[in-house]
Amino acid sequence: MSLSQRLQGLRASAPAASSTLNPSIPVDEPNAPFDDTRSLDTSRGLVPSSLNLSTRVEAKAVADARARLAVHEDATPDSVRASHALRDLKEKVSGELYDRVGNRISDSSLSEADLHDFVRGELRAVVVEEAVPLTSSERDRLIEEVMDDVLGLGPIQRYLDDPSVTEVMVNRADQVYIERNGQLYPTETTFSSEDQLRRVIERIVSRVGRRIDESSPLVDARLADGSRVNAIIPPLAVNGAALTIRKFSREALSVAKLMQLGTLSHEMAELLQACVEARLNIIVSGGTGTGKTTLLNVLSSFIPHDERIVTIEDAVELQLQQEHVVRLESRPPNIEGHGAITIRDLVRNSLRMRPDRIVVGEVRGGETLDMLQAMNTGHDGSLSTVHANTPRDAIARLETLVLMAGMDLPLRAIREQVASAVNLIVHLSRLRDGTRRVTHVTEVQGMEGDIVTLQDAFLFDYSAGIDSNGRFLGKPLPTGVRPRFTERLAELGIQLSPSVFGQQFGRV
Repeated sequence: MSLSQRLQGLRASAPAASSTLNPSIPVDEPNAPFDDTRSLDTSRGLVPSSLNLSTRVEAKAVADARARLAVHEDATPDSVRASHALRDLKEKVSGELYDRVGNRISDSSLSEADLHDFVRGELRAVVVEEAVPLTSSERDRLIEEVMDDVLGLGPIQRYLDDPSVTEVMVNRADQVYIERNGQLYPTETTFSSEDQLRRVIERIVSRVGRRIDESSPLVDARLADGSRVNAIIPPLAVNGAALTIRKFSREALSVAKLMQLGTLSHEMAELLQACVEARLNIIVSGGTGTGKTTLLNVLSSFIPHDERIVTIEDAVELQLQQEHVVRLESRPPNIEGHGAITIRDLVRNSLRMRPDRIVVGEVRGGETLDMLQAMNTGHDGSLSTVHANTPRDAIARLETLVLMAGMDLPLRAIREQVASAVNLIVHLSRLRDGTRRVTHVTEVQGMEGDIVTLQDAFLFDYSAGIDSNGRFLGKPLPTGVRPRFTERLAELGIQLSPSVFGQQFGRV
C-alpha cells in the first residue's frame, strides 16, 4: 500500500466523534476531562476526526480539547511529535531525492546557494510525483524538514538558524537541550534514530577533514559559520552519541555590545584597550561557557592594524577583523595515527613567522611553556585564554600546564617564568542569572618569596544585590589601587581618563 493510500486510510477509518451528551457534565464546562490516548499532530492535518475519548465526554469537550492542543502547539511548536505516517513519508521522499540527485549533492563545483536551489527543485518534483494529499503549508514544512536532513543538521537545524539560541546540546538521540540567554531549556525535538544522529555528526566532521569512529570516538570540529562542535560516540558515550554545538554570533561582538550587555564597564573597557595598545601580555580566564573566546576577540580588535598577528587554535573560532592575520589550526592524527600537528608545534613554528602578536585560542598543555617563553623573549602583547575559577587559580593552572611540557623544572623557576611573562589576568564568570560578567581585572605584580603576587584593579560588586527578576544589579568597580603598569602606559603616551579609577569598590 502506498503512503498516499495509508494517509487517506488513516483519515477515513477514524471513528466519528460521539455526540452523546452526558448530563453530569455541563455543556459549557471548559475543562471537561478527556483521555488523550493518541499522538496528535494538529499542525499537519493528520489528527483523526475523533480523539478516542470515553463515551462520557460530549462533543463540546472534544472541541475544547482540540482548541487547548492548538494553543499549546502554537506556544511550543516542538511539543507534539510527528505522526508515524508523516515520518515514513519524509523517509521515502528523502530516499527518492537521493536517487534523483545522486553524486551531485557532493559536487564541489556547485556553490552552496546553487546546491540548495538544485536540491529544493528536485525535492519539489519528488513531492509532486508522490501525489501525497497534503496542504500547501504541510508540503512546505515537509520540504524544509527534508532539506534540513539532506543538507543541514536534521531536527536541530532550526536552533542553528535561531539567533536567540547560543548552544545546542544533544545528550542522546531522543534528548536535546538548548541555551537561551544563559539558561538551559529542554526541548521536545528528537532524532528519528541513533543512525540519524550519527549521520549528522559524520556530515559535520567530514566537512573539516576529520573523522569519528570506534578508533577515534571523539572529535572537535567547527561549522562553516565558526560555531564550535564537540562530538563523542560509543563506546565512550554510554547512552549513545552526544553532540554539543556552541554557536558563534554571525556578527563579531564589539566592545560596545559587551558594555551594553553588562559584561564590561566603560572604565574597564578603556583600561583594557590601553593595555593591549601598550603590548601587555594578557590571559583571559574563566570557566566553561563564560565567554572567554568572545572577550579574546574583543581584546584582539584593539591590536593596531599595522601589526602582524598569528592566531593558533584547536578549531578556528577567532574572528579578527585586521588585514595582516595568519590563522593556524592544529590537526589530529590520521587513521594510521600519524601526521598530528599540535598546538605546541604551531606555537614553536609561529616564532619563525615574524609575528608582532601571538594569539593562542586556549592553552591546555605543554604549549604553555613555549607561549610563556615567547612572551619573555620579545613577543610581548600576546593574548590567550585558560580554564580557571579565579585569577589565583589561573596562575596555578599555568604552572600545572608548564609541567605538562615534560621538562624537569623547579616550581620556583616556573613561577618566575609566569610572573615575568603575564602582566594582566581578566577573569570572566557566568552568574546565576545566566549573564556573563568580567568579575576581576588583576595585575600580576611579580614575586614575593615563592609566591606570585596579584593585585585586583577591578572587582565585580556583588553587594548591589539582585532585582525582582533575579538579575544581578552590580557592576565591575575599581578597587582604588592603581596598577603598576599605568607608569608604562604613561611612558608610551597612553593617557587614561580620570574616571577609570574614579568610583572605588565598596564606596558609593
